[in-house]
Amino acid sequence: MAEDYVPPKVWTWDKANGGAFASVNRPVAGPTSEKELPIGAHPFQVYSLGTPNGQKATIMLEELLQLGFAEAEYDAWLIKIFEGDQFSSGFVDINPNSKIPAMVDRSGPEPFRVFESGAILMHLAEKFGVLLPTSGAARAECLSWLFWQIGSAPFIGGGFGHFYHYAPMKIEYAIDRYAMETKRLFDVANRQLAKTRFLAGDDYTIADLATYTWFGNLYRGEAYGEAATFLSMHEYEHVGRWVGEINARPGVLRGRLVNNSAKGIPERHSAADFDALPPESLEQIIQNK
Repeated sequence: MAEDYVPPKVWTWDKANGGAFASVNRPVAGPTSEKELPIGAHPFQVYSLGTPNGQKATIMLEELLQLGFAEAEYDAWLIKIFEGDQFSSGFVDINPNSKIPAMVDRSGPEPFRVFESGAILMHLAEKFGVLLPTSGAARAECLSWLFWQIGSAPFIGGGFGHFYHYAPMKIEYAIDRYAMETKRLFDVANRQLAKTRFLAGDDYTIADLATYTWFGNLYRGEAYGEAATFLSMHEYEHVGRWVGEINARPGVLRGRLVNNSAKGIPERHSAADFDALPPESLEQIIQNK
């Protein structure tokens, strides 16, 4: 890890170099414990945590409910990733990659798994026929921005966020490399949003939802300590306008509270779960938008 570090001929795993994630990161897949996942009463079972990727699933389901699709009712179960819940046999069965979010669609005769946040968004959008154009140029534009976000997230989270905020030591080259890439990605979005109301055009789509969970956190100053100041988020005027508009959507406000032990609800099994929150919880999210 020193500046004169020379990689060995063959890499070996050293748990001591894992930093904040040393207890859960590992170079192999598969379960480490036997544990079945709970199953609730609703058509969709979500197993997640209120991270940007996790929020994609819960915001999408809350948006569907807001649009009047009662068939989108869901149970959201908390997966404590720092305690290794994602490596239980039950979770690995529905996501062999051991990452949140993962979902089981139990709305039909046979339940089936859907893992990876982009796949969950596409599955739900196509199932209910909303937030994803069905054909032509509009669909291509939406999917292009959706996969742009999916491909970009590792540069922001595993790249910038890790080396700027979580890594056990500050490495100038790594921070500069990923800060540069994160700012470039914000500039891509800012230039697009100077021309269009939403990323793919005039209509809000799953491309906006997916990108918002990452960009909104950074823009509002809720991610990685002082990252918003470090990255000069105020420079991205059009991203700010877009974040503000999406912040105000009721489904987004509720979805951000789900699987959020700090200022929301650890689990969600009905709309009534939000009623148990103190009024200031939702107000705090609104004020910080």
